[in-house]
This record gives sequence, C-alpha cells and structure tokens, in this order.
Amino acid sequence: MLGGAVVFCPRRSLATLFVGDLHEQSADFIRMVTKMEKVALIDLGSNTARLVIYDILDGGYFVVSEERHEAVRLGETEPDGSLKQTRIMQAIATLKSFKELCTIKNVTRILAVATAAVRRASNQKTFLSDVYNATGIRVTVVSEEEEAHYVYQGVINTMEIPRGLIMEIGGGSTKFVYYNRRTVLHTKIFEFGAVTLTNMFVSPDKTPEQCSDDMVAYVKARLEEVDWFKEIDPDTQLIGVGGSCRNLARIIRKVKKYPLDMVHNYNMDVADFDYVYNMIRTLDLDKKRRIKGLSSARADVFPSALAVIKAFVDYMGFTNIVASGSGMREGVMFNYVVPQTLEKPITDVLGYSLHAMATHMGVNVQHAEQTFNLCVQLFKQLRVLHKFPRAYVKVLRVAAMLHDIGKTFKFYNNSKHTSYMILNSNLHGISHRDIVLASFVTDVDNKEGVNYTDWARYNCILSPEDVEAVKKLSVILRLAVALDFGMRNAVTELSCDVLGDSVIMKLELASDAALEMKAANLMGLDFKKVFKKNLEIL
Repeated sequence: MLGGAVVFCPRRSLATLFVGDLHEQSADFIRMVTKMEKVALIDLGSNTARLVIYDILDGGYFVVSEERHEAVRLGETEPDGSLKQTRIMQAIATLKSFKELCTIKNVTRILAVATAAVRRASNQKTFLSDVYNATGIRVTVVSEEEEAHYVYQGVINTMEIPRGLIMEIGGGSTKFVYYNRRTVLHTKIFEFGAVTLTNMFVSPDKTPEQCSDDMVAYVKARLEEVDWFKEIDPDTQLIGVGGSCRNLARIIRKVKKYPLDMVHNYNMDVADFDYVYNMIRTLDLDKKRRIKGLSSARADVFPSALAVIKAFVDYMGFTNIVASGSGMREGVMFNYVVPQTLEKPITDVLGYSLHAMATHMGVNVQHAEQTFNLCVQLFKQLRVLHKFPRAYVKVLRVAAMLHDIGKTFKFYNNSKHTSYMILNSNLHGISHRDIVLASFVTDVDNKEGVNYTDWARYNCILSPEDVEAVKKLSVILRLAVALDFGMRNAVTELSCDVLGDSVIMKLELASDAALEMKAANLMGLDFKKVFKKNLEIL
C-alpha cells in the first residue's frame, strides 16, 4: 500500500510508531513488518527532499536498495512565515517523481516525514493537503523532540562510541544530543540551520568572509545559552550528522586522497576542517560548485553549515569530528523494523550490521557463526604464538561472518570478490582500519597472505605490524572454515598444545568429522609457513 502515513507519538510516552491504519503495537504487525519486501522513507527537509528505499529482511534487518535526493529549499519562506508557492510546487513535483520510482521498484509502503521548514510554516495544513491531493502521500510533521530522538537512534544503533555529542546541522535547525553509555543526558535544539543562517546573514553588500564571521559570532552567542555544554566530559566524541557533515567528510577525503570511499565513521581532524573552512569562506558560488566532494545543490548553504561547526569546535575545544552516515532516517527505520530500539538501543552494533549483510547476501549464517566461533577458539589457543591483542578478534569476526559472500557473485576466485565486497561495504560499529584488515584476511587465494600492491594504497590507514597480523589471521580463518567444511557443526571445541616444533590440536566432535579433518590437514603447509610450527590434528 503506497502512501501510508507515519504518526509519531510524543517522545515522553515512548509510544510505538503507527503506520497508516496498522497498529505497530501488535505482535501480528511486527511479524508482518519482517515480511515486507520494500519500504520507502521520504525525508522532506528544509533544504533537501530525500527518498531512500529499504529492503526489509526476515529477522528485523534492513538494507538500502535505492536513494534519490533533490534540493527543494522549503526553508526559503515568505516574510509572513509561509512556504513559498514556487517551493511548494517544486516539492510536489519532486514527490511525484519519488512516488513514480516507488511504483517502479515495487515499494509496498511509503513513510513520509517533514521537519523544521514545514513544522514552522504558517500554511502547513494547506501544504500537507496539497501534497496529498497531488501525490497520494501523507506527510507527517515530526516535532523537534521527535526529530532529535530519531537522530540519536540513527547514530546510537550504527556507531560504537560510548560517550558522544551528536551535532546535526539541518536546513532549518541544529540539534545537539549528549549521551553516555547509550543513555541520553541532554538535548538542545536551535531554530537555525544552514538555510536559515544563509537567509539571515548572506548579503551582496558583504564579502563571503564577512558573512561567515557574522554567522560564527551569532552561533557562538547562542551557544552561551546552554549551561550543560560546559559540563561535557573531555573524552566525549563529537559526531557530525547531516548532509553538510557528509559533504565535509567527502571534501576532506578528496583533499587527503583517502583510499576508502566511505563516510560513516570517518574521523576528521579539526586542522583539516579549518583548512576546508578557510578555503570555502573565500570562494564565490561558482567556485564552490566546482569543489570535489561538495554537492552543487548544497554549495550556497554549505558555508553556513561550516560556520556552525567552526563556532562549536572553537567554543568547545574539540580536536576531531567523526562523521556519521546515519541520522534521522535510519532512526525512523530502526524504530519501524526493530520497534524495541525505541526503548533499548541495539547493544551489538557490529553484530546487527553483519547479520543484516549476511542475510541480504544469502549467506549460510549458521556456518558463518560457527566459523567465527572456531576462529575465536583458535585465536585464544594460539595466542602464545601470535601475541596479538584481543582487538584483532573484531577483524576475525567480520572476516568469518562474511567469508562466503563472494560466492553469491561468482564461485571462482570468490575470495577476491569477498575482499572487494567487505572493502566497499557499509558496515557499522567498526573502524575503517578493521574493515580494510578484514578484506585482506579474506583474500585467502593469495598464498603470500598479503597483496603488497593493494596494501600500499592503504598505508595511511594501516601499520607495518598489520602485515604479519593479516598473514596469521588469514590462516586462522581458513583453518576455521576447514573445521566446519561440512557446515554441520561437527567440531564443537578445540585445544592446542605447543610442543617443541609442533602444535598438537585436539578436537571435540559432535559427529563424524572425516571431511573436516581432511580439509584442516591440508592447511599444514600454510600453518607452518606463518606460525613456524608443524600442525598435528587429533
């Protein structure tokens, strides 16, 4: 059913989302949600209208299958606070095209939300009615409190940062959410954003530098209104959310020639931010539109977003910003597909992300989990030989859970495809470094353990010590895969004793393991090459 409405209940009640005429509070509804094929989410912001189509998977997982966005600039209002007719018509035309794409893509339900611009518009009801009559889409206006909550949900369910300050810069508002140990401590919402600040301060009578300086001064003065900013713990991580922060991350990546095309969890030094800020504030609009990484539709309001960031990092003394690719839209989807996140965020962010990807790619999840179980046992039992810290277990987890995904594309040379797919994944709850390491660990067809030509591309991410780690972790992974060769959990436990020049591996079996023993014994030469020990399996 296309055009279903989303009704958001007050945050204080933590009530569940309703969609159309279906009540999400029922168990039957939740079961039905997991069986839906495609759901579209339309986010009608002050600057941009964005459509994201999600594949809803069994088990409470969802993945992006399509995305579109267009600048509609609803934040450019009339003096009386009403939405401009030209912007209304543009928004309706955009929503019509979104609706058409949803029909082509066999979307079964559309969720549509609007934020600051529509929320404040004096002609809000007329606008919503016009949209419905023209498109059949019911747009629900979210409150400031709801919007901040969903931004937090989008971040907390996709990032493993224990103490964070979320900064979301929209077109018509700027939100700050301070949390610790997955609990919100403070929230502050300012009524200014990239579009509204541009309207307030940009003038042909002033230079771009003057406009920027005026905005920074204004934002700093407004920051003084918030007492709890001065109480923030020094180890708090600043997290940037929204289109402007994503564009900033892309620009810095281009400038630094960063090898990964990945925004989520990208760490930006404030020194790099200052470089971009000082460059952008001097350029005219035409030159800004030619900057690599910056959307041309956002070029005119981008300096205003940077002014907010500049004011805040100077005021607070932050030295780096982590970019989040997730925000309000993801928060809405988490609450829709995994309703329990409304009360309790996902505790195992990486695990959820891995299972979503594995499920989406048709991986044998039971085999993947058993492979990881065996990897952990081998890692512990062989610690006296490899001496690696436990942090590498996260790398093994990614490699083990996804080691078979390349086969979904092509069986032959499937490890090459697996490596590529991990490297270009959008995994959550894991650093860029660990993603790169996992991609190399799964490239098991490379008998040297490391492709040094490819390795050189990632020198800015990896350390020289990681080379040896990849070699040994790759052998551990391959040995674990062999020990579940029949995909039947035949090997339940294992122990390793280092005796002289040999490692004696003893297996506890749940069933006949002749296939597994044969496959594991074939690993003897590779094991000796990296661990300098003979492998004997009993």
